[in-house]
Amino acid sequence: MTRSARFLLVLSVLVLASLACQALTGGGDSAPEPAAPMEEETLPEAPEPTQEQEVEQPTEAEESAPSAGLGFETEFPVPDDASNGYDLGGGMISFQTGLSIEESLAFYRDSLAAEGYTEREINTAITDTTFSIVFDGHESGQAIVIQAVDLGSGSVNVTIRFEDM
Repeated sequence: MTRSARFLLVLSVLVLASLACQALTGGGDSAPEPAAPMEEETLPEAPEPTQEQEVEQPTEAEESAPSAGLGFETEFPVPDDASNGYDLGGGMISFQTGLSIEESLAFYRDSLAAEGYTEREINTAITDTTFSIVFDGHESGQAIVIQAVDLGSGSVNVTIRFEDM
């Protein structure tokens, strides 16, 4: 077989292999169709209470819930100015406060010590812009881990969670 014949044979095999791969994977030059836009879900409006209907008033426990405007309840202490809160599930929350790193650290040390928790000082790490502290004594047996970072815009992001340690 001549050199040019071998070249044509190899080239033909490569072209056929390429076409076979495209056919098997459904390849082609066409772009996928864009998904249809999602329709906004509208919720039915709540009916206005009539005179016969009693308007439910929050209980005293609901009024004193320590959510501090987070939009959810939590058993963790939170500063009064806490905002942008997220319940991340699994006993973990995150929010922002206008307290400085030093003020946030003092808040959690004072609040949790007052509730009978003990700081695990070996796990304490503090810098100018962050801290991480761990408290023991929760009835679940898990530690309470509090971590904060200065966002540099006059707010500090705080994350609190339970953790097996």
